[in-house]
Amino acid sequence: MAQAFATAALALIAAAAVVQIVFLIAGRPMDPASGWGLLAASVLLLAVTVSRSVIIGFPAVTNTYESLVFFSAAVCAMTFVVRLAARTQVMSFISLGLTVFALALLMISSSPLAPRDIQPPIPALQSIWLVLHVTVSFIGEAFFALGLVSAIIFLASRTTERREAADRIMYTSIAVGYPIFTVGALIFGSVWAEVAWGKWWSWDPKETWALVTWLVYTAYLHTRLIRRLHGRASAVLAIVGFAFTAFTFFGVNFLLSSLHGYG
Repeated sequence: MAQAFATAALALIAAAAVVQIVFLIAGRPMDPASGWGLLAASVLLLAVTVSRSVIIGFPAVTNTYESLVFFSAAVCAMTFVVRLAARTQVMSFISLGLTVFALALLMISSSPLAPRDIQPPIPALQSIWLVLHVTVSFIGEAFFALGLVSAIIFLASRTTERREAADRIMYTSIAVGYPIFTVGALIFGSVWAEVAWGKWWSWDPKETWALVTWLVYTAYLHTRLIRRLHGRASAVLAIVGFAFTAFTFFGVNFLLSSLHGYG
């Protein structure tokens, strides 16, 4: 059942991307249907999480596959919300970027990189603090994904109006995502580490790269709020921040030895 839900969600996201591309090519306003398809996909992906959770008797967010499914669900929900917030041409491009991003996450989850075996987590992972750590972190990173797409749109835009709109969305999304990521990745993560390993911080590779990610986004907000830095440099810093976000998940999981190697 869980796999059927995931497959249906993948089809809905792919269809939403196609519809959005067609509307953009035709130069028409934002389509009315694909947002609801993305909301349905998000619900289906959460149903995958719930069904796997029932089987293992614990929230299913502790391995790579489950993390990717939850992250994709969060991005789909994010896309639905931003489409409701504004129906400008810039938002149409941002919506498409987020849709493609969610599709990529789900495609990776369907690859050999993310085995779909349903297994109970090891005892060290059976903590509510881990669940809060993972889910809140990914919600924050969904906002960072919005910031990433907005930064790319900013750099690709030719008109001042479109660049200003993309810049506002980029800043707002990162400003909202930053405290959420801080609580999820650093605070809840540290509490869980103390409960599971007896140490608040051990300089494990994933902890270290999560801190580096946080520092990059801290620098982004500092330059925006204190130094009043805008424009290309700000957009590049937002992209660099998400590059570190991606490395913290994929790079550490597949390239480095870490206590977080399970997900």
